[in-house]
Amino acid sequence: MTDVSIIIPVYNGDKWIDDCLRSVETQNFNGKLEVSIFNDGSTDGTISKLEEWRETLREKSISVTLGGHSSNPRGVGYAKNQAVEQSSGVYLCFQDIDDVMSPDRVSKQYQAARSEQNSIIGSKFHREPEGSTERFTKWANTLSQDQLYSQIYTSHGPTLIMPTWFCHRSVYNKAGGFSEGGKGVPEDLIFFLRHLELGGGLCRVDADLLMYRYHPGATTFSIHEDTIWEIRMEYIQKQVLDKWESFTIWNAGKQGKKFYRNLLTTNQRKVAAFCDVDPKKIKCGAYIYHESKEKIKPTVPIVHFQSAKPPFIICMKLDLTGGEFEKNLASLNLKEGVDFFHFN
Repeated sequence: MTDVSIIIPVYNGDKWIDDCLRSVETQNFNGKLEVSIFNDGSTDGTISKLEEWRETLREKSISVTLGGHSSNPRGVGYAKNQAVEQSSGVYLCFQDIDDVMSPDRVSKQYQAARSEQNSIIGSKFHREPEGSTERFTKWANTLSQDQLYSQIYTSHGPTLIMPTWFCHRSVYNKAGGFSEGGKGVPEDLIFFLRHLELGGGLCRVDADLLMYRYHPGATTFSIHEDTIWEIRMEYIQKQVLDKWESFTIWNAGKQGKKFYRNLLTTNQRKVAAFCDVDPKKIKCGAYIYHESKEKIKPTVPIVHFQSAKPPFIICMKLDLTGGEFEKNLASLNLKEGVDFFHFN
């Protein structure tokens, strides 16, 4: 029986294959390792390069399973599912073809996953080119264990980034695999939130185990922010707001008002106030939402954050005010995940 299957979907990835599979070849894992690659209709030199690497990896006692098709690409979710289905590992290590794993990635995450069999195991990472997406990288790498759960509704996406995922096969089976909606569908976010909804856990190995490449051809750029927004709205209402009797929206500006407008009517009625620090917004005193000419929503007060009552939904981006927002939030001595959630 194979201990770990490295799951790699690929579409036109020939320029990344050498770096990626060389990093697989140099793993210091002592167990039985398999690489399961599914080619999603590539039209470049992917297939021939993968065949070359099949023999190289076999010489290192790493078995290789290659699958694929030559028709039109069906998307990352489909390719991941196919790569998992054709694999045999007890544990699954997800790897993108354009990224590079450190030599001890599999061994460290395998050790963590053995004691966290109901969890997705992630890790820290670094970007290539250096300095790419600095705010995102800092956010993901500095989240506490509790924040892996409390910050799942932010615009950054999963608190454990998909290219670092490692899990027991039962985690994948329980979630029912990845969405196969194709291009523009955030299959990782949908899987991640479903996993949590089913009682799954999250854990991060606090070591940099992946070079996460940043380039214009990355799948991330094909997903529209409105799609992400709708999924986040659905889950925060279902998992948080439906259980609250009332709450305050922190930010009386554009993002806070957009959040309010996109709430279900039942949750709009629970909004006790907006809060802010901008004197002009506070001076207005209230926000009136005109849903239509015939129907006007009740006015919602706008107050200073020190006068607002928790719990809060915070529609402020972090790390953009020179620490002032973070200082204001800390001054209230609130507990994240109980008294407030971020939605930014």
